[in-house]
Amino acid sequence: MKALVEFFMSSVGRKLVMGLSGLFLCSFLVVHLTINLFLFASDAGATFESYSTFMATYPLIRPVEWVLFAGFILHMILGVVLWFANRQARPDRYTVNRASEVSTLSSRVMFWTGLFVLVFLVIHINTFFIQSRFIDHTVPMFDRVAEAFKNPWYDAFYIVALVFLAYHLRHGFQSAFQTFGLRGSKYEKLIDAVAIIFWLFVPIAFAAMPLYFLWIH
Repeated sequence: MKALVEFFMSSVGRKLVMGLSGLFLCSFLVVHLTINLFLFASDAGATFESYSTFMATYPLIRPVEWVLFAGFILHMILGVVLWFANRQARPDRYTVNRASEVSTLSSRVMFWTGLFVLVFLVIHINTFFIQSRFIDHTVPMFDRVAEAFKNPWYDAFYIVALVFLAYHLRHGFQSAFQTFGLRGSKYEKLIDAVAIIFWLFVPIAFAAMPLYFLWIH
């Protein structure tokens, strides 16, 4: 037990947990996107509303929400710890090589993209989850989404946040598999292909939602 605790307190252990928690959050993105795509259904939001009601009332969803919340907190804390550890490890960073020569843009802005996404999540959760679950549960979720996305300022903030999320996912998804030792293996091309789905197509699919309600619906 002591050896296990020491491993997860080490740099390698923290990076491993960081990667696992990041992939767990990626799985949440897939589920969240799948449900949200029903916003485009031609049934006036009936299918989306049924899924939203299920997610809000089914008892087994509550433990899943707590696990998801714990995953976010763990990922955020480890991100901050690893960022400060990296800065302390190279106080005179890039004195010889320029940053662009030793790392990608997405990796250099990893901390800041994560911070912006965190701010977005707080606002986003308040707009939908907190308001519907604890403030006024009488408003249908479809109507709440439509109202929020008819605000061009909220839409602009939402889309900018998705750009930051894309940068965060681009580096995070690949670095997770680097930590697992799978980068450079025969699976590298497959990992890169799946990574594109996450950092490019998933944010684009989410961005289509505010544009749909602002311009079409």
